[in-house]
Amino acid sequence: MRFFFTFAYQAQAVIISFYIYSLTHNKFDLALIGLFEAIPAVGIALYGGYVADKSEKRRMLLVISALVIFASIVMFLATMQSMSPYLHKSWIIPTLFLMIFLNGVARAFYGPATFTIYAHSIPQELYPNGSTWSSSSWQTAAILGPAAGGLIYGFYGITVAFIVIIIFLLISIGIIYFLKPYPPIFIPKENIWKSLREGIDFVFDSKMLVWAMSLDLFSVFFGGAVAMLPVFAHDILKVGSQGLGVMRAMSSLGAVLTMLAMTRFSPMGRPWRNLLIAVTGFGVSIICFGISRSFYLSLFFLFTEGAFDSISVIIRGTIMQILTPDHMRGRVSAVNSMFIGSSNEIGAFESGTAATLMGTVPSVIFGGSMTLLIVSITYLKTKKLIPLSLNQIQTPR
Repeated sequence: MRFFFTFAYQAQAVIISFYIYSLTHNKFDLALIGLFEAIPAVGIALYGGYVADKSEKRRMLLVISALVIFASIVMFLATMQSMSPYLHKSWIIPTLFLMIFLNGVARAFYGPATFTIYAHSIPQELYPNGSTWSSSSWQTAAILGPAAGGLIYGFYGITVAFIVIIIFLLISIGIIYFLKPYPPIFIPKENIWKSLREGIDFVFDSKMLVWAMSLDLFSVFFGGAVAMLPVFAHDILKVGSQGLGVMRAMSSLGAVLTMLAMTRFSPMGRPWRNLLIAVTGFGVSIICFGISRSFYLSLFFLFTEGAFDSISVIIRGTIMQILTPDHMRGRVSAVNSMFIGSSNEIGAFESGTAATLMGTVPSVIFGGSMTLLIVSITYLKTKKLIPLSLNQIQTPR
């Protein structure tokens, strides 16, 4: 389910960003794409976690997927050439942004629901290895989705690309139908605000959780160079939508190959030390990508950016699974979504705004430099966590 859903979602992100930029040639529109998805994803994330904790997860995922399919069908119709006599050109961009907003609403509920299902699917002692395989499934889809989306768009047009996306979403919802029901463990005995506050307090009482989430939020906020890939593909490297698909896929290729290696060579021996090293490598890769004027060299730095990011994803995901008690998984996942789940979209808004004000290349170099500064501050604030092994992390009872 996760593979087919992610494939469609990532392919859609590529073709919509390139389509909008090809119509407007406005970098700030790329910033708005991230903002329109992040606002609902962050704004109602806590409520999404509360609903996930007290609801049956399979039914919840069916509703979420139906909403995403509806948004994709509307975007498919809005971008069809044959619809131009019926839909005025000035309405196309607002319609696409509205559907992006709906996707953000769906994401606010999707993350907590899938996080809870995953946690109840395997024993706790297998979380580190299971997190690696789960993330590898996501990253594999994130490789094939952008590449397929960009290539199909480039060779056959946006209409055919959307048909493929909708087919994959339909497969995803079909697979969800065959999942077993996951009834709620949490039965609310107090009002919603007290329940939500319980999840927030738990996260902020855990130094390791809050610093891990903060590190990701600020590093991706300033290191969101991926949002500017349509500009690099269209204006700087001049490789078109096909090249854009390859560039988007290269980051995920680095991630999935690294994750497969980590099933054999785990980064959890000294998780906090390795997390700081990984985010440092991520920031350096972003700076080098911004400087590069060679398409193949740019692909290499996108590969290393994805590789380093995948290490931090595995470490953060394992830490969160271990530290979170069962009855709070939805709400803690919702807090995590506010920090991490929408950091890419918020980072896209920052990158688009900075590129509008500073220029594309200076904004990417600035973002990578700020990521290194964030790692330095985190290192100084969390020195006591660096020597800890995975076994020394406290698991709540």
